Amino acid sequence: MAQRLIARIGSGFWLALVSIGIGVAGIAGCAADSPKPSTTMTPDQVKRNADKSFERLQQEEKNRTTGSGSAPY
Repeated sequence: MAQRLIARIGSGFWLALVSIGIGVAGIAGCAADSPKPSTTMTPDQVKRNADKSFERLQQEEKNRTTGSGSAPY
């Protein structure tokens, strides 16, 4: 009985049904991923990072001027 039904419907129907099933499973899998929260920096962290970068820049300039003996540009 099942073989007759399958023969009547044809392989195109089963191919479409399997394709739709795979598509739904793929969409459901992607939708299940929760978005990751972005990391936010506090103003204190931003200030500390800026201060560290500025100190490094000053140290590099000091090393450049003392190492080469020429005046800064």
